Amino acid sequence: QVQLVESGGGLVQAGGSLRLSCAASGRTVGSYTMAWFRQAPGKEREFVTRLSASGGITNGADSVKGRFTISRDNAKNTVYLQMNSLKPEDTAVYYCAARLRPAGLYDFWGQGTQVTVSS
Repeated sequence: QVQLVESGGGLVQAGGSLRLSCAASGRTVGSYTMAWFRQAPGKEREFVTRLSASGGITNGADSVKGRFTISRDNAKNTVYLQMNSLKPEDTAVYYCAARLRPAGLYDFWGQGTQVTVSS
């Protein structure tokens, strides 16, 4: 079992940056595939990026490539999402998720953190 708690969201102007954190309790994040998803109002949840236990990174939407970066600090048992050059369309609730298996559904989810980008 692992508990995930996101933080770091907030209000930022377009072009700004935020770093989201996902602190895990229980097993080390290095044992899991960790991912970030987001859900904008009225839209379906969208896969943003993931980091495998072996360190491989897979990015989701083309709209975030080159702007968003996932990373992991095993000592702090925390996963990060660095978001640069933010756009109003990045406004969403961002969720951290974890799974033990290399593929398939995610087993654990955080409660989400709101990111709002003003134009």
